[in-house]
Order: sequence, then C-alpha cells, then structure tokens
Amino acid sequence: METTELVPSTGAPGIEFTETMRGFVSTTTTADYEAGRAQGERDGSRLEFTVTITAPDLDRMIADPAHEATITGTVSAPALSPSPLRVRDGRFHLLVRDGDRPGTRKMVYRMPLVAEDGKRFHLEGFKTVHDDAGPDLWSDTTTLYVTVREEEAAPPVVARGVVRIHLGDFRRQLGTMRAVGARSKLEELRTMARFGRFFLGALNEVYGGVFARPSAFNPDAPPRERRALRTGPPEIRRFETKDGVGLKLTRFEGGAKGPVILSPGFGTSALAFTIDTTETNLPEYLFERGYDVWVLDYRASPDLPSASTQFTLDDIALHDYPAAVDQVRSATGAESVQIVAHCIGSLTMLMSLANGLEGVRSAVASQLTLHPRVAPLNKVRSGLYLANFITALGVDTFTTGIEEERGWTERLYDAALRLYPAGRERCASAVCRRILFMYGEVFDHDQLNDATHEALHEMFGVANLRTFKQIARSIRKGHVVSADGEDVYVPAVDRLRIPIAFIHGEHNRLFLPEGSELTYEHLRRANGASDYTRHVIPHYAHMDCFIGRNAARDVYPVVAAELDRHGRA
Repeated sequence: METTELVPSTGAPGIEFTETMRGFVSTTTTADYEAGRAQGERDGSRLEFTVTITAPDLDRMIADPAHEATITGTVSAPALSPSPLRVRDGRFHLLVRDGDRPGTRKMVYRMPLVAEDGKRFHLEGFKTVHDDAGPDLWSDTTTLYVTVREEEAAPPVVARGVVRIHLGDFRRQLGTMRAVGARSKLEELRTMARFGRFFLGALNEVYGGVFARPSAFNPDAPPRERRALRTGPPEIRRFETKDGVGLKLTRFEGGAKGPVILSPGFGTSALAFTIDTTETNLPEYLFERGYDVWVLDYRASPDLPSASTQFTLDDIALHDYPAAVDQVRSATGAESVQIVAHCIGSLTMLMSLANGLEGVRSAVASQLTLHPRVAPLNKVRSGLYLANFITALGVDTFTTGIEEERGWTERLYDAALRLYPAGRERCASAVCRRILFMYGEVFDHDQLNDATHEALHEMFGVANLRTFKQIARSIRKGHVVSADGEDVYVPAVDRLRIPIAFIHGEHNRLFLPEGSELTYEHLRRANGASDYTRHVIPHYAHMDCFIGRNAARDVYPVVAAELDRHGRA
C-alpha cells in the first residue's frame, strides 16, 4: 500500500475496540493461504491473536486515505514461539481502497512481533472486501489471510494461513467498542455514530447494489492531479474532412519509426489511449520505442462537437480515415502510415480500406472486424431494434456523462440502470452502468486499477443513435453492411491485401473472438495467408487490452512487434 502524509490531528475523540481471531498456519506449506490453513489444521498448528485497535483521532483517521490506527496485543503461535508474542508498534488500515482492483477495499494488519527470547517476526494480514456472486459480506470482513516472516523486509516466509473471527468473538468485540477522549456522553454517542457511518458507508459502496451511492466520481470536485506523460508536450493538429467535419490529431513525435495512427473506439476520445492513470500508456510505450505517434479523434469522439450529431459508420470510413492519413503523410513526408485501431475504430478502418483507402502500410485491428459476433445480451438489444425504439421517443443520443445539475430524469435514468442486468461485472458506478447499458461489457474490472476506473468518465461521452442502428443492422446480418443495408464492404477483399494483425481479448463478451477469427479466415482464403496474423490475448476482455493496469506488459509488446514487422524499409 502506498504511504501517505499524515492528516493533521483535529483534536476530536477517537475509537477503540478489541478483536480476537483464530485459525491455522503452516510452517511447511507456505505458497498458498488456503493450503497453509489446511496443512496447519492437520498439524494442529494454531495461530490466534487478541489485539486492541485504537484510532485516537477519528476525524483524522477517516480523512486519511490510509485510514490508519494502531494495534497492541499478543499473538499465540506455538509453531513460532512457545510463549505469546507481543505486538510492538502495530498498524491497522481500515477499509482502504485497493488501487489495483476497482470496487474493492481492504483491511490490512501489520504487526511486528517480539518473543520472550528476543526473536522477532513480522505478521502481515489482509481482508479483501469485494462484492462477488452470492452473500459474502460476513466472510469478507471476518477472514484474514496471514503471512509471517522473520523480519518485515526479509523475503523468506516462515508461516502462512488463514484466521477468522468466530461468531462468539464477534459478539464480544462489539461489546468492547468505545469512544476514547470524548468529553461528554453526547460526544461519545456522536463519535460512535460517525464511525458507524464511515464503516457502513464503505461497505454499502462495495455491497450496496441498487442502494449503493452512484459513484466516487463527483462532477463538482476539482480536477484530479495528473502525471506528466513521458513524451514531452504533444502537438495538436486540427483539420477538416471533405464533408466539413472538424477532426483532431495529437502527435507524440518519438523517432523515425512509423508514423503510426492510433484510433479509439466509438464514444471515446483520444484519452482512451493517452489516459495517465496507468504507469505506461500505449503512446508512451510506442514513443519510447522510436515511433512517431498520432492519436486520432474522429467524428465520434466526445471531445469534438460532431459527436452530438447524427452520422454513420460509412461517414467515418469514407471521410475521416482518408483525411487523417492525408494529414499525417503531408506533415511527415511519409509515403505510408501504420494504424492501430480499436473496436469501431477498427471496424471503420477496415471499411475504409475496403472503400479504397490509400497510404496504409500495415494495420492492427483490435476486437471488432468485418464479422461482428456479440454476446447474447447485446444480440437481444439489436434484435429488439433498441435504437429505433429510443429514437421514436425523441432521443437521438446516449451519454455516459453525469450532469453537474442532475434533474429528475437523470436520477430516474440512474435508478433504472441500477436494476439493469449486469452479468458478471458488478459495479455501483453510475458511469459503469451507463457504459454497460450503451455498449455491453467493455472491460473486465479485474484488469483495471482503481485510478483508471475512477477516470472512465473522462474517456467516454456522447454517442449518436444513427450509428447504433447501423451496428445493430450489421450484427443481425452477421457482417458489416452500409447504413442502408448494402453489402459493399465484405466483397471488396482485394483492397485489404495489406499486412493486418488481429488482436482479440480471450474474455471479450462485448464482441466475441469468433468475429475476428471469421474475418481473419475470410481474408486468408481470398488473399493468401502471408499478410494476416491473429493474436488472442489471455485473460483480457475488450478495452482493458489498452487501459488495463498491466497492458504494457501483456498487450503492448504484441502490438509493437506487429508494427516492427512492417516498419519502413
């Protein structure tokens, strides 16, 4: 867990309680918590502790993102010491946000231990508080996964296992809870109530479902602190298409490789690639490997006024890609460019190539291709002509945004979406619910870090229903067609006779991997196998291939390798 500066004391009363936990650890089976517990139980190797947790200033503890308190007490572990071990300068962190897993909080115990003979150990334990399928609040808040080392920083593990709060001990724990430093009975009651609100509020955020607060996102909050990208200041280039639509390219000039255009999905801006909430984003990764990187905001980008207008996939393919490629070639003097395109960006790039787009040397097509295959829920949406129905109600755009002035329709919309079937992705965020409703399961939450999850509203925005209608029509047809239903793209395979690498998340439930496989095989049959490759990325879904916390390790090297294969001669 990251260290944070201590929040100044407010002089307010604090809170204190005593907790007892019991379980088993193993000194021989230490690679896995549950395996250690099971072996420890067979060996009779118990670990029990009774500790007192004290937050002398409750307001300070709540305001501190680390939610830190002190731990005192004793630990009994006969396999480590025949006599009880004393806790010296222990630290407890109550329901802190897990930076690596959205919608998750942890309780962390750090206890330096001293035996009577002076031998020292360090116990670290954590409880993971996350809303999984089924009733799990009790088990999450009462199950502690324990690791014991000889010293805090020493790598060897001397014991590992699991301890739990038993029901009788929990009842006694409730009886030990008290306010410390309160100057009156009223102040004592207020302190206890304030602690209860914080504790139950954090649990409600995780488990509340329909009743959880909409999101940690607050439209009135000051802008978040951003890290500087390792690319230097970008160059912004604005230009118009032949049909008069203003577009934008953001250039990160990294070297002689490329140029490469990055094209995001529908309803997202260039921030889908340039977001600073991961350690390394794709433009940084390519920049540091010598690429001249150009990130495209085409007409569907929420950063452009055109996103609120009505247009089709055909418009993007016919006008936006040719204009963008011409801009990059003109600015760089390059005879050709490379393109990495995601989702609708990928589909419309392939459509543009089929329409005769020139000047593209090679491409990486991510997740969505000429043969969209969707999960059942998305297929139902297209089969019910949802876009047509909503248009009939006088609505012509969707948005994932949360308005600063949230009227009754906004509140009703969010309340209704809390009841919307979420599949396996359970999340209390109003932005996530809107993304799910509009598009489907766009990412696996487990692949995002918390900072990216909280910044989703920055990447997503308005999307027009005319485009949704064409997507739905193509889904029903089984391959992409024009807005009026004409089969003009799939037959033009001879124009896609360039190196194209398809990448697809193994767990993509928005557009299934079967779709890119169909396009891959279709092109290989028509044009030969030499120009086409396909990669299925294990454990990833859809957009998390680019915004996942470990995408720079798991996905970007695949993209860079494909670009390198077709670099400038």
